[in-house]
Amino acid sequence: MRPTLGARARTRENEGMVDLDALRSRWTRALEGVRGDRGGADPLPYAENLLGRWQEPQRHYHTLTHLTAVLDHVDVLEAYADDPDVVRLAAWFHDAVYLPDRSENEERSARLAERALAEAGVGEAKIADVARLVRLTVGHDPAGDDRDGQVLCDADLAILAASPSAYAVYTAAVREEYHFVPSDAFRSGRAEVLRQLLALPRLFHTPYGAAEWEATARYNMESELEMLSPPAGPAT
Repeated sequence: MRPTLGARARTRENEGMVDLDALRSRWTRALEGVRGDRGGADPLPYAENLLGRWQEPQRHYHTLTHLTAVLDHVDVLEAYADDPDVVRLAAWFHDAVYLPDRSENEERSARLAERALAEAGVGEAKIADVARLVRLTVGHDPAGDDRDGQVLCDADLAILAASPSAYAVYTAAVREEYHFVPSDAFRSGRAEVLRQLLALPRLFHTPYGAAEWEATARYNMESELEMLSPPAGPAT
């Protein structure tokens, strides 16, 4: 089923409430924090490029609203990270390249991060850290000692623990991004993604995420999966 016009309008309305100047400031602080700040290229042109990417027309969930939410959640989880500013840069890049019909978005986003951060004056080790974190969002399966990876993955998946109304807006936006997929195929594919996530021993890896988000996220996904499942036929 396609999302209603009301759901799409609410998504766009929320997008219009994003504070672009605040995002530019957050980018600048993170970049300068990672650089040291030893100097380098002006941060603002890079911010403008990324902001433009996050506003591309094919996006309905992977938008500036999502970017802002991930950055906000990184702030909540900052104490669990080894290098919070590296995590913040990875958040900026993790969906910077996004085409719903392509499977290599994370890899292309990581390569964009490698090129842009080198040009901006970030050291090689930090660039490698950012790119590794971006690639980690393919499977959201950080190692037990990967504190930065745990923070980014938890921040990216925090939408799963949203309120019922916010979760409904999220699922409608995801459906809109895949508008080109027939309804039956979308329901089947989405249900499989949910089953894979629910089969994981844990969705969230930081102590905060495990305590505050895990149960709600599983409830939301189980409820969505139930709605996606075809009704049982009559007993024979």
